[in-house]
Amino acid sequence: MEVVIVPDAKAGGALIAEAIAALLSRKPDALLGVATGSTPLPVYEALAARVRSGALDASRARICQLDEYVGLPADHPESYRSTVLRQVVEPLGLTESSFMGPDGNAEDVQGACDAYDRALAEAGGVDLQLLGIGTDGHIGFNEPCSSLASRTRIKTLTEQTRQDNARFFAGIDEVPHHVITQGIGTILEARHLVLLATGAGKAEAVARSVEGPVSALVPASALQLHPHATVVVDEAAASRLKLADYFRATYAAKPAWQGL
Repeated sequence: MEVVIVPDAKAGGALIAEAIAALLSRKPDALLGVATGSTPLPVYEALAARVRSGALDASRARICQLDEYVGLPADHPESYRSTVLRQVVEPLGLTESSFMGPDGNAEDVQGACDAYDRALAEAGGVDLQLLGIGTDGHIGFNEPCSSLASRTRIKTLTEQTRQDNARFFAGIDEVPHHVITQGIGTILEARHLVLLATGAGKAEAVARSVEGPVSALVPASALQLHPHATVVVDEAAASRLKLADYFRATYAAKPAWQGL
């Protein structure tokens, strides 16, 4: 696992946007897996700025969701479909035809999960999957004790996660209890995993994921099993890492042409 420590969230967003731009220069129709929440916003803002300036042509890129609420109307402003369209698809000048996501309102929810896994495979697989991390170490909505081989499926949110997400709604009572999420096994099939974490509140989860044992109790620790996983953290999120100085020195010595 490659760990990159940056000064702040903006620097992390710019670094990941540079990696995505490099990917799109090599493979213009790359399939990009995106995450929601506040953490990845600097990435999307940096990408949109590149598009506006003419430095990046993202017109052939494809976008896929990591997860979706169950039972929330697709056009609800806090559905992940709406969020991705608003924060990623539209700013990059893409159309909805470039976008893939699971159906959180399907009558057969598990069937929709299976169909989404198949669709990702038929699309050639995810080239780069952007991830966030929960305070309990979850990725996507794979809560602690999720199987490390799990596929896209329906999950019940923990009370902690519902509380964390309540800031996007009028109150916790409006936060759905269930979601569709790519499973850890599905996530690990992406060619490049990039996890961004910022703020002191994520420091313990980052340390357990990067330096602790691989464990279902810390779902993000599964990234240690991936051949190309990059963890980008700001100084606050890196504050519990015992090997922080080593990670700084290792990345500083890396040839610039290698990228992330």
